[in-house]
Amino acid sequence: MAARRRGMTEEAADAAIDQACRMLRLPTIRTEFTGQADQAAAEQMSYRGFLAELLLAECDDRTRRRSERRIKAARFPREKSLRAFEFDANENIDPATIHTLAKCEWVKKGQPLCLIGDSGTGKSHLLIALGTEAAMTGYRVKYILATTLANELVEAADEKIFSKTIARYGRVDLLCIDELGYMQLDRRGAELLFQVLTEREEKASVAIASNESFSGWTKTFTDPRLCAAIVDRLTFGGTIIETGADSYRLAHTTRQLADRD
Repeated sequence: MAARRRGMTEEAADAAIDQACRMLRLPTIRTEFTGQADQAAAEQMSYRGFLAELLLAECDDRTRRRSERRIKAARFPREKSLRAFEFDANENIDPATIHTLAKCEWVKKGQPLCLIGDSGTGKSHLLIALGTEAAMTGYRVKYILATTLANELVEAADEKIFSKTIARYGRVDLLCIDELGYMQLDRRGAELLFQVLTEREEKASVAIASNESFSGWTKTFTDPRLCAAIVDRLTFGGTIIETGADSYRLAHTTRQLADRD
């Protein structure tokens, strides 16, 4: 054990703390130490209390940074939160159900989630917001458009890296697929997408947002048997939320225009 360094000046102590924090990778303690030390002295805080405050600040900041990294890795196209969601504007959506989903037990259990409704009813907002909640809870999340995913899988198959690609998607705890049903997928892309869903079934969660009811998915998946199999994968043991047909986004814009007149 190194000998204690007695008689160290405050300047030397600050420099030693700064160097030690760099070596130990404690950036929050390094930046907050001086202010915390002054506050601790003013409040006559015990050594143990002062040390606890410093370590808790480092832990809190690391938790925040990890959440930020997971949210960034998810590649959400924009920020959306449950706090910003207008539940009063859409009576079809039960706030209690959404807040229960925000606890992420369904992600822990590997269950699916389907958000079905017309454009402007809040399904993409909820998809991103719930995905963000999962990332903040500690889960690995990936957001992608259905057509983008299908095209990526086809390219991966052509380049003989499909197994590697499907394994990469298999490593995320929650796969958020948006805009499923907006465009028809060719048979090959649909079959490869089905493989991804099969790989994740009852092991890792998939959440989708679609503007088509399940009966209309034959427009996207033209093979009826394949369509039925995909619906089965995305609904078994999961949660289905119908966001309705009335666009509250359009209604909100209409109200704003009326208020201006």
